Amino acid sequence: MRTTATASTSVRLLASFAAATGLLSLGLSAHALETVDKGSFTIAFSGDMPGTGYQDGRMVGYDGEILQRAAESLKLKVKPALMEWSGTIASVQSKRVDVMAGTMGWTEQRSKIMALSDPIHYFKNGITQSDKTDWSKLKDLEGKKVGTITGFSFIPELRKINGLQLALYDTSDAAVRDLLAGRIDAVIGDPPVMQYAISQNPQWKIKFNAFSDASPDYPLLTGLGQVVFGLNKDNPELLKAVNTEIAKLWQSCDLRKIGKAYGLVQDVWYVPVGQNARAGVDRAADWKLPSCK
Repeated sequence: MRTTATASTSVRLLASFAAATGLLSLGLSAHALETVDKGSFTIAFSGDMPGTGYQDGRMVGYDGEILQRAAESLKLKVKPALMEWSGTIASVQSKRVDVMAGTMGWTEQRSKIMALSDPIHYFKNGITQSDKTDWSKLKDLEGKKVGTITGFSFIPELRKINGLQLALYDTSDAAVRDLLAGRIDAVIGDPPVMQYAISQNPQWKIKFNAFSDASPDYPLLTGLGQVVFGLNKDNPELLKAVNTEIAKLWQSCDLRKIGKAYGLVQDVWYVPVGQNARAGVDRAADWKLPSCK
């Protein structure tokens, strides 16, 4: 699961600087930015929606639209680099691309090998279920048949839930099919993927509820996640420029407008509720998470 499995100024200050003085006041004119291909912004992406896609000469998807806007603001031409997810991080490290995107969750390990942007949205894992139920707690899953995807990092935590009968699937599609057929009671899947699929298929009559628990015994299932972009650590000016554009979108709440097209409408995506794991790690100890209420 990507969303479960950068030295910079705070987002608040970046937003203030961007609004008050603009990008040039930070010394970041587009011509001064170093990129892999001069004048271009090379983006590694896997094409999985709702995160990233490329259509009619533009990046689409939630992550994709944000990077498209950033490129236009920085006067850079988008150069798409479609590849398997497994190759995106390596392409950033080897400087074959400028940035990688695709609903990637922040982790301390990833922050050691890449420069990670400020968050573009938050996520909490949750329960995909029939619209006839309203489960949002770990306790609601006790004694239930629950599907998830092989390799997800939180599987050991699911196995700890009392009486839970776990079914593993190779794909989200297969898990959802069994949910619709009544062979399982719920799916714990990739939150943006689940929400997007539901928004595109109202006839399914299913819904996604984020976990309302915040249990230290189940940190991967119930903790706060941050979706970020990855850039090379050797290019701090490009990271600063991208973070400035992200700050503008938080300040204007345009992130909510972008997310609406992809089913990301709930507060859970834009209002951080939970521990700020990055403070004191790849951000200053007093760094605050941005929010759009």
